[in-house]
Amino acid sequence: MRRVLTRGLSWLAAALVGAVYGVAATIAHSFVLGWFPLGLIVGAIACAALLIALRSLTGDRWAVLAAGIGMMALIFVISQRGPGGSVIVPDTLLGNIWMYAAAGIVVLVVAWPDLSHLRNISAKPAATRSPQVGPDVD
Repeated sequence: MRRVLTRGLSWLAAALVGAVYGVAATIAHSFVLGWFPLGLIVGAIACAALLIALRSLTGDRWAVLAAGIGMMALIFVISQRGPGGSVIVPDTLLGNIWMYAAAGIVVLVVAWPDLSHLRNISAKPAATRSPQVGPDVD
């Protein structure tokens, strides 16, 4: 029971952190330096770094998914027309790229294959590995 509670709370924390990153990156996405979309690139890197760090440190796809859901939920909420009529993510090329890029980053990090078993195989000493089967190369 305690493990279920711990995992649930960690997923909730991941969702909250993902939401904060999503809001910050969404607000910053429209900053351009001349023609260069600096805010979009920095926001995408920050969101990707958060999700990759969660995946690497916890090894749990569900924590990354929770952070991604929190991120996408808040991006969706603040992209709607506000009570005063303001829109943070306008229907422009840059706004559309941001929405699809954020969703793509979440999907990519969640769907990335688990490579931890490769580390375990490479960590074994050569003497304990099974012999390689295949043609001899002279």
